[in-house]
Amino acid sequence: MIVFRHADPRLPFFWEDRRQPPARWHGPEEGPVQYICDTPDGAWAEFLRHEEIRTPEDLATIRRALWAIEIDDGESGVRPELPASTMTGGLATYEACRTAARDLRAKGATRLDVPSAALNPGGAHGYRVNAGLRAAAPRDGRVIVLFGRRASLVGWRAVYNGHPADELLGRVRHL
Repeated sequence: MIVFRHADPRLPFFWEDRRQPPARWHGPEEGPVQYICDTPDGAWAEFLRHEEIRTPEDLATIRRALWAIEIDDGESGVRPELPASTMTGGLATYEACRTAARDLRAKGATRLDVPSAALNPGGAHGYRVNAGLRAAAPRDGRVIVLFGRRASLVGWRAVYNGHPADELLGRVRHL
């Protein structure tokens, strides 16, 4: 399975140590935790939401790498037993997500499969070529959370120093 992640172009695509800043599914000193998305739009949306980028003018200033990473889809993911509104909510919902993730990790979970907090429902879509470029059917975005270092996974830099299209801004669930 190919998944996507944005990163600073100067840095690797995955975290390797515990000094990773806390996020939705892990707290301070609980890393490394790898957050990857099932679509490029999802990866870009996660960055836009986190950085509170809302305008095309701000998009023009972004310079990020976008990585395509091959993962083993045979590794089973766990979906936390939380309401969707908690898994996609704002900063006030992070501690509930972190607590659920800690409990699942203690029970042996190495991967979570969760809805994208950054994409609106139906906000992910690819494209088809049929008398020109046409948007494919919309779908909900998904985030895969991998606990620990993942030195065996291979990534390909799809974009070295770029930014997403302006039209993505309308599909982001902003903080």
